[in-house]
Amino acid sequence: MNWNALADSISKLTGTPFQIESAAPVGGGDIHKAYRLHSAEGNFFLKSNQSSQAALFETEANSLKALSSTLSITVPKVIATGVENDQAWLLLEYLELTPQGDDFQRGKDLALLHHQINETKQFGWFEDNFIGKTRQPNSWTSNWVQFYGQNRLLPQLKLALSNGASPVLMDKGIQLIDKLPEFFQTYQPEPSPLHGDLWGGNSSFTHAGEAVFYDPASYYGDRETDLAMTELFGGFRPDFYQGYDSVFPIDSGYAQRKNLYNLYHVLNHFNLFGGHYANQSERMIQTLLDSV
Repeated sequence: MNWNALADSISKLTGTPFQIESAAPVGGGDIHKAYRLHSAEGNFFLKSNQSSQAALFETEANSLKALSSTLSITVPKVIATGVENDQAWLLLEYLELTPQGDDFQRGKDLALLHHQINETKQFGWFEDNFIGKTRQPNSWTSNWVQFYGQNRLLPQLKLALSNGASPVLMDKGIQLIDKLPEFFQTYQPEPSPLHGDLWGGNSSFTHAGEAVFYDPASYYGDRETDLAMTELFGGFRPDFYQGYDSVFPIDSGYAQRKNLYNLYHVLNHFNLFGGHYANQSERMIQTLLDSV
């Protein structure tokens, strides 16, 4: 990264002089490089990748801005995004974070976000975005079952087949898509604004204990998809779910549907990383088929 050229780009985009005094790498990500930038204006967080990945940063910035506008959860402020010398980048405010904080309030914050139902009653988003590096189609529809089958499961299944997964996975996945209505006989989801990629690594706390959410892949969908992913890899304590339930009670059928929703992310993990995730996906699909 050419730091002087980057500083010039930031200055032009923000209309404010910006000078980088130092840049230190920050670990933790699988896809992008990250840096802590120090300037006269304070510290900032920079993510960078090849220019071909610019759309990932543009859509992430749009998700962060949309989540910020809800005034319900705290997310890093977007400073600017652009491309410089074949490097795409996203500049955010820098927040000192810790894994410990008020998990009860974090649950309440997420519930308040989910309460802001899309007035049009449409599921989707104004643009396609990305879950990891995988494109996430977000075409609008008023039918959640159709959206989840055609915009979430089917694209992942097709990609998995092209990535070497067994045709059995595809066949069973199609069977599951056909049976999706059976999971929603007594539950009618509403289109809530979602974080979209809410595993434990994408939320933390300030040193004052305030919850912060980042790295979103937002859209309007069933709130249970966010809740389900919080359970996929852990990182959220029981207080979190108690706080959520105190604001927006969790439906009794969630216990069955959470595996349906986490299937999307396990399939995506196969498409990103390969390995055992294909077998895990196939087992999840069979369990879901056996449950209806």
